[in-house]
Amino acid sequence: MSAVPIPRSLRVLLAGAAGASVANVYYAQPLLDQLAQAFALDRAAAGAVLAATQAGSVLALLGLLPLADRGDRRRLLRLQLLVLMLALLWLAAARSAPWLLSGMLLAGLLGTALTQGLIAYTATLAPPEQRGRVVGAVQGGVFIGLLSARVVSGAVAATFGWRAVYLLSALLMAALAALLWRRLPAVPVPAVPPRWRELLGSMWGMLRGNRTLRERGPLALLLFAGLNVFWAAVPLPLSAPPMGWSTAAIGALGMAGVVGAVLAARVGLWMDRGFANRVSLAALLLMLVAWAPLLGLPHSLALLLLGVVVLDLGGQALHVSNQALLLGAPAEQHGRLVALYMLFYAVGSGAGAAAGPWMQARHGWPAVCLLGAGIALLAVLWWAAWRRAALTATARGCAGGSAGCR
Repeated sequence: MSAVPIPRSLRVLLAGAAGASVANVYYAQPLLDQLAQAFALDRAAAGAVLAATQAGSVLALLGLLPLADRGDRRRLLRLQLLVLMLALLWLAAARSAPWLLSGMLLAGLLGTALTQGLIAYTATLAPPEQRGRVVGAVQGGVFIGLLSARVVSGAVAATFGWRAVYLLSALLMAALAALLWRRLPAVPVPAVPPRWRELLGSMWGMLRGNRTLRERGPLALLLFAGLNVFWAAVPLPLSAPPMGWSTAAIGALGMAGVVGAVLAARVGLWMDRGFANRVSLAALLLMLVAWAPLLGLPHSLALLLLGVVVLDLGGQALHVSNQALLLGAPAEQHGRLVALYMLFYAVGSGAGAAAGPWMQARHGWPAVCLLGAGIALLAVLWWAAWRRAALTATARGCAGGSAGCR
């Protein structure tokens, strides 16, 4: 791979494209009431809308993302952009519940595949000494897109209706397709492309054999379990007396996390300078201590905002450091490594989203904070155990006369 640095304008474009892509997976969350009314769905059935989107995301990780290791990643990204645009138009035109669910499945499938494919492509394109910084910038775009998606879709739907959300997104993806079509540089293509079935079959071996994935995958599971414990549970105390926040106000709380995303984008620079372990430990400790100010809910808005910023900063810093380390592997493995890593993310997110509201409903907000802090502490212990194992292995190597110790 060429060692030519990626221009700033291209980094911004890739980050914006990744943010716009991932937003399609989350636009539906504030729209459930409108969708339930439009398609005569009860509240239980309306939850199938989100389930369809998440099912699409998992299918993307298992089926589409490994294709990035098969051939021309630039051509694949271009194709996914165009198909995503058509899927959004299909979704905006939905006239029945099955039609709606199929559109949500496609939005989750293609939005996830394109987002993670852009990250894998960026890591392949970047020279090794710039990889952490570039991956951090694109991941920052993803997180900003994720946070802003709920606010944007709620505001647009309140004024123009839910269909306008997906029509505007289709227009945005068309504009990005035009820009990326011209700006995306070529990346190396395998001389003999492996078959899709071979790629899928190799993923179990990668999971067993890649030490970084075995360490960082469970960290991702715990990381996103902790984040989703908070974000899934916090609407309940915020909407109840004495706070009584509206749905729009609760959605806007997520924008406080943008501060953390912007700061976390700088993490990649520290990764490039060799501070991986320091960054990881600092991020884990931030996620642990964040639960102390969050315990101030509902008595202090300032403590709540502080806790949100610290929690999201720690979470995104750890996420960026995880991906930067994983994507130090050979470029032909990037698609499958990202897919496997994000499967840990999906499991953790689902578990946290289920556990947070249950804990709040049964035991109240202090129990939610205790659960979140416990997950963060478990992540610290997991990281410490791997560091101890690495130090022990190094010491044994030195005792055996390894040349790297001299």
